[in-house]
Amino acid sequence: MGFIEHIPGTVPLVPPTRDARALGVGVLGLHEGRTLLLALCRCSRAYAAAGCDTNQDKVDACAREAPGLFYTSRFEDMLLRPDVRVVAIYTPDADHGAHIEQAFEAGKDVICTKPLVNSVPDARRVLAAARRTGRRLLVGQSTRFFEPFRRQRAAFERGAFGRVELADAHYIHRMDWYYRKSPWAARATDWIFLGLSHPLDLLRWYLGPIRAVHAAATRSALGAGFDISGPDLYAVTVIAESGAIGRAMGHYGVHELPTARNCIELMLYGSGGSSLAQYHDMRFVYTAPGPADRSMSTEVTEDHLYAGRQYYFNSEVHGMHYGEFANYAEHFASAIIDGSRASPELEEGLEVFAVMESARRSAREGRSIDVRSVADEIGLSAAGATR
Repeated sequence: MGFIEHIPGTVPLVPPTRDARALGVGVLGLHEGRTLLLALCRCSRAYAAAGCDTNQDKVDACAREAPGLFYTSRFEDMLLRPDVRVVAIYTPDADHGAHIEQAFEAGKDVICTKPLVNSVPDARRVLAAARRTGRRLLVGQSTRFFEPFRRQRAAFERGAFGRVELADAHYIHRMDWYYRKSPWAARATDWIFLGLSHPLDLLRWYLGPIRAVHAAATRSALGAGFDISGPDLYAVTVIAESGAIGRAMGHYGVHELPTARNCIELMLYGSGGSSLAQYHDMRFVYTAPGPADRSMSTEVTEDHLYAGRQYYFNSEVHGMHYGEFANYAEHFASAIIDGSRASPELEEGLEVFAVMESARRSAREGRSIDVRSVADEIGLSAAGATR
């Protein structure tokens, strides 16, 4: 028996042939950004060109794992490089606005991890910078690019579930480790942006423009122990312009029960069927026509873990984002090269921010919030709404 070069039961990674038009990516923030730096080998139309972080230990670690790239502690130096066509931003939430504007002014297109921004002034700032420079931005909403959610979306677009009448999404995760890793998260942002950005984006993706939001929030015992500045437990109800409804839940001090509830789930209840996508598990569960009609539907479960664990997780902890980050980098690079639309681009991302900001205000004020009023504060026109 020869040497085993990959984990049995997985599909080994075979780097694709690089497109001659592939775009160089410079990564800012080499903690979470390290994942993209290493994952770009999965792409044919994007490649790793540079890495930047003010923490020299992180720079050195990435240089060992991905040698031969340009590394620096100065963002300005990376922006000067002609081989960096796209800047990928993985810095703390409150820094996104300034970093996006710098990249736009330097003539770069941008991938920005979620949340895009966490304040109305920064939302206005990046929208004005994009309109001034004509640059493009993709919001790194990684859940959309995870295999079960990709398959759920493809089935939805084929009409497999009919019209979505109710969308139910959550993201639950115990975050004591996160406060220790990134102390700024306890004081400099809000979990409506950090965590609820996943389920609220999923609701917006399927329900279209959101008209109104009502939210309730509280602080968990774990959150109180870290003296966080805001709530870490949210329940949000949304009403779409179409009249469809959705709900999102987030709990970041939870005692997790992963066999019962996955970290992220999206349940779609449609006029023609239902479906569930899960993360960290790689299951996609849906109704299929039975032998007679839809009233006798069959439940089907697809489990992509064994085939996908190497691509999506590098066969590491089922919480890494290699595959998702590679998928959205390839998606954005292809849109730039081909002159096509990517999703979620800037205005769609700002519409999701308007939903998050409306939910934050609703939880504090105890009333429903008209999302259009927040969109108007940002400068988004109704005519610019995207689906």
